[in-house]
Amino acid sequence: MVPISPLLDHLVYATPDLAATVADFTRRTGVAPAPGGAHVGLGTRNYLVGLGGPCYLEIIGPDPEQPDPARPRPFGIDQLPAPSIVTWAICPPDLDATVTAARSAGESTGPIRAMSRQRPDGTLLEWRLTLDESAGVVPFLIDWGTTAQPAAGLPSVTLLAMSASAPNPSKVHRQLIALGTDLPLAEGPDSLTIRIDTPAGVLDLP
Repeated sequence: MVPISPLLDHLVYATPDLAATVADFTRRTGVAPAPGGAHVGLGTRNYLVGLGGPCYLEIIGPDPEQPDPARPRPFGIDQLPAPSIVTWAICPPDLDATVTAARSAGESTGPIRAMSRQRPDGTLLEWRLTLDESAGVVPFLIDWGTTAQPAAGLPSVTLLAMSASAPNPSKVHRQLIALGTDLPLAEGPDSLTIRIDTPAGVLDLP
């Protein structure tokens, strides 16, 4: 396990069966994730758990109330055999400047996209991000603008540490530095694991 990036905004725990994964997380931790909302047109819905401080865990999976989307669901959800920590998001002080600096260093971030979702209470959340198909051990960037970052007020566990591996750690290290962050890496398959402290004890989520 390795230190946590101070720019961490959230971790993405993707699943092929959202209801089952939320129930399993509740059983294993003693903490019930809060409903987040639907991503209209993407065919997904999420639940959220605070990780301590201004960061959270997003549990995301297919939304049974939406038709199958025209494109594959994000984060490779349609191909996942089991729940997995698939990527993470960082919130730099200036998203546009960070994207420009990364591109100047020869690293692609993908295009900046505007997104939104509505919370169960009707509040509209709006943000911008750089999510592309390559997001994984290398994080995507997010900017909440005038929207309050969702971590406040969530049922919470405590994030103790993250671990990561990649087939080419030096290449990934260069990409992380270009984004203004870093994460010590072991050599191995692309993977992220987190360790959390919960009312039911310490738990590792791959």
